[in-house]
Parts: sequence; structure tokens; C-alpha cells
Amino acid sequence: MSVEEEVRAAAAAADLVLVGNDAELIAKCWTDGWVAVDAGGVTPKADIIGWIASGRLQHHTMTTVGGERIARVGDTVVLTARKASSGTWEGAPYAVEEWMSQVYVRVDGRWLEAFCHKATVAF
Repeated sequence: MSVEEEVRAAAAAADLVLVGNDAELIAKCWTDGWVAVDAGGVTPKADIIGWIASGRLQHHTMTTVGGERIARVGDTVVLTARKASSGTWEGAPYAVEEWMSQVYVRVDGRWLEAFCHKATVAF
């Protein structure tokens, strides 16, 4: 399996874990220093994991819908794709399509996400 295929597989597995809403398992897919960046700013791993653990944030779907691209430099890979997701935030349902750029690094033989940048798709 190529590095690109390994990262695609790790990303798909992480998406499945995310919709399972198991905070402990999700945390294992991300590096300790993981952050997400979007129009609202920077959100650290501890915040997202806490929201999921408390039920404040729940993911129901996460699907890659197009535009996938991989760029590799050594043991760092950037996966960019258009993704559609749904779930609830503080009990209110949401559905969104976003462009996501996720940085993956190899840690102890596993590909972990170290960074995620999201931009809402303009229709």
C-alpha cells in the first residue's frame, strides 16, 4: 500500500470513528497538539473531545463528496477534500458541506491527524 493509500485509509477510518461519537477513540486519531481552524478561529483538541464526551457535539455523518487531493512531503501528508457532514450541536441539528485540509503525520507507525482547516462551501 502506498503512503497516499495509507493516509486515505486512516482518514476514512477516522471519519467512521468520528460518527461513532466515542471521544476516547476520536482522541486516538489525532495528535496531542491537534487543532481545528475555521472562520471562528482555532479550536484545540481538548475542546472538541470534551464537547463530544458531553454530548454537546454529535456527528451523524461524514462523507467525502469530491475534490480529494493529496500532497506529500516526507512523513507529512496533506489531504484536502470536500466533505458533507451532519449531526447536532447543543441539541440543534446541522448539515454542512466544507472544504477540509487535514495534515497527517506518521507517529509510531500510524497516521494521525495533526491539524484540520475547514471552510464552508459557498453555493
